[in-house]
Amino acid sequence: MDEPALYLIPVTLGDTAIDRVIPPFNNEIVTRLTCFIVENVRSARRFLKKCDPSIDIDSLTFYELNKHTDKSRLAEYLSPMAAGTSIGVLSEAGCPAVADPGADVVHLAQRKGYKVVPLVGPSSILMALMASGFNGQSFAFHGYLPIGDDERAKRIKSLESRAYSEDQTQLFIETPYRNHKMADDLLRICKPSTRLCIAMNVTCDDEYMVTKTIGAWKNSLPDMQKKPCVFVLYKG
Repeated sequence: MDEPALYLIPVTLGDTAIDRVIPPFNNEIVTRLTCFIVENVRSARRFLKKCDPSIDIDSLTFYELNKHTDKSRLAEYLSPMAAGTSIGVLSEAGCPAVADPGADVVHLAQRKGYKVVPLVGPSSILMALMASGFNGQSFAFHGYLPIGDDERAKRIKSLESRAYSEDQTQLFIETPYRNHKMADDLLRICKPSTRLCIAMNVTCDDEYMVTKTIGAWKNSLPDMQKKPCVFVLYKG
């Protein structure tokens, strides 16, 4: 019997053709698995059907792992591996365990000594960094910034300061319906010479990745309403 593995399976970032961003090897793995730990069962089922239209979805076992999951159940989720069964991990979009609750189950698998196999696929964070033209030797991803105005302003100033003092690229995201508020705050708080890359709908047909100075962005922001964005900040 092959050693069971926890496969970390990247998902498309939007309504993108599978063969554009997902390697054929991933599909081979998907078709061999019968157990999945997923952020959202509905979106996971839809993605798996895109990978293999002939897959018998109803024969698969799904364990849901998101912010509402009781962490004490994670050992139960990995129980098939003790019987020699491999498991796939899927986030709603992009790479599991990166800015994603899947990291908790990966941590447990590592602690138990199980084999963990990350598969190749789209990462909006890395692709935004690649397209920004900023320092790819030193960078930091901060997830979501604080919602409160005062705390957010302090955090933005701190990240901008690090971009200058440490020569480090700063990446963060926002809930899509608050993208414009984030952009407005950046334009208000940061120096005009500081550079900002907005990476929106990465890998999708309407992908948008543009770098400008804060000063140049004023009065020229794109429509970001309800569109997934990565914001990348770097010194001028």
